[in-house]
Amino acid sequence: MNKTYPIYTGITDCQDCYKCVRNCPVKAIHIREGKASVIPEDCIMCGTCVEVCPSGAKKIRDDVERVKQLLRFKDRVIVSLAPSYINEFDHVSRSQMILALKKLGFWGVSETALGAQEVSSHIAIQLSEAKGGIFLSSACPSAVELVRKHYPEFHDAVTTLKSPMQAHAAMLKRTYGENITVVFIGPCISKKDESDTHPELVAAAITFQGLDKWLKQEKINPLLMESDPSVNFIPESAREGSLYPVEGGMIAGIKAECAVHDSAFMSFSGVSDIHMALNGLEEFKPDHPVFIELLACKGGCINGPARLNKKSTVLKRYAILEDSNYSIKEFPRTPKENIREVYPRIATVKNNFDELDIKKALQEVGKYTKEDELNCSGCGYNSCRDFAVALLDGRAEREMCVTHMRKLAQKKANALLRAIPSGVVIVNDQLKIVECNRKFSHLLGQVEESIYDAKPGMEGARLDKILPFHHYFRAVLENGEDILDKDIRFDKRILHGSIFTIEKHRIVGGVFQDITTPAMQKEHIIDKTRDVIEKNLETVQKIAYLLGENASETQVVLDSIINSFSADISTKKKNDKS
Repeated sequence: MNKTYPIYTGITDCQDCYKCVRNCPVKAIHIREGKASVIPEDCIMCGTCVEVCPSGAKKIRDDVERVKQLLRFKDRVIVSLAPSYINEFDHVSRSQMILALKKLGFWGVSETALGAQEVSSHIAIQLSEAKGGIFLSSACPSAVELVRKHYPEFHDAVTTLKSPMQAHAAMLKRTYGENITVVFIGPCISKKDESDTHPELVAAAITFQGLDKWLKQEKINPLLMESDPSVNFIPESAREGSLYPVEGGMIAGIKAECAVHDSAFMSFSGVSDIHMALNGLEEFKPDHPVFIELLACKGGCINGPARLNKKSTVLKRYAILEDSNYSIKEFPRTPKENIREVYPRIATVKNNFDELDIKKALQEVGKYTKEDELNCSGCGYNSCRDFAVALLDGRAEREMCVTHMRKLAQKKANALLRAIPSGVVIVNDQLKIVECNRKFSHLLGQVEESIYDAKPGMEGARLDKILPFHHYFRAVLENGEDILDKDIRFDKRILHGSIFTIEKHRIVGGVFQDITTPAMQKEHIIDKTRDVIEKNLETVQKIAYLLGENASETQVVLDSIINSFSADISTKKKNDKS
């Protein structure tokens, strides 16, 4: 369990369900001994696994305690507050939000949207100077990680600018001095990784969920704060940068007017839509610059994985648009900061496996032909081939394949049935045989044994047609009460057996032995004799102190009977083998 990474797994809570694998858009999940953990090298921190985990095993690293430490030991700690905050705390005004954060100990509160405005101004200049080509936005860290790790062919198309959070932190340090400490608060998990990577800009990042929990612990209710129009964000309020949390908001901050027919600007949100946008785009070489805004969360940051508000995207988008306050006359802005990204972004190189390797991996889970590849997605992967690649990559285990495990279990069950010396039969609620062994068909007679030879297991045969005492099975199916250790007369023989429930009112099983054979008669007598010994000893022990007699003589006599019969049976078995 790696708690240093923004997303980690509580191993004891993991339920071996593979739901995180099934829903992870980049399959960045490693299964070991049935437990799922995140693969940092593949993860884009979109938070899907956290949201879908039914047991809450996938967790977001809580950095609130770290921030509390910063407040204790640093003089001026400033909040970089994500613009989607207006959707997270119902009916809380700006001044109430600022006052609540200051009561926690922060020196000042500023809007991350100011950094977004810087990013927009730089992109506007880049696009005006460019001759052509594709430009992918660098504002969403999860989208950048998606391109870097899973679409390295587009690595150079990502704009080489700091993210809005980093740009904002750089602006605050220029304004208030390098010795200030910046803490980001928002709905995003990937901002934690950004702060880990760039601690010289942002010391820590906490989520809206973490903030809400912290406020409640401190018994601070922002709604109870007295609204004060004189309380404002520092150094100033944001303008068009407040549109960044919604899909298309970044483009709106770059270009005053953008209609659907404008081929120079496009916006895609949600990892699945980004996949569709980038697939097959390698050969596209436009003669004018095309800027593509990429947001990992469907609908934008307003639907970030660590959000509080789960309401309609329409309502949240509406609130952002209504709250924004800017004039198109301000476009394009003149950049104030140098926010060129000076840190190298290294594209990830993926392992490539040849067809022979994949074929061998498929065979490990019983997939020998194309027809064997069911592509059921029970393992969490979209196809059997994807699962085979995950096996080769060490991210998956053979036990994840449902069909493989079912066939393996069936083989083990069949082997056990064949090895059991008693006759065994399993039937369903219609008294049709689900499975039986050869010994059972032998007990029934030559006709039934020939049927078994023709169709091993006799699946589908009606028990009421071949077994006179089928009513015992019907009774167990109907009332759910097992019939144990019963002697049943059948065709001049006595069968000793038990009929028991496997699945109540649906599946029952029966185990039988023919005790009329000489060997079985003696074994049966031995069992009965043991019962006599146990019962006799109990009685003798109760009355021994009254009669003053020793019970050992009785035990010696009865033991001699068992030993006599046991010796005969052992001799017979040896003779049979020879």
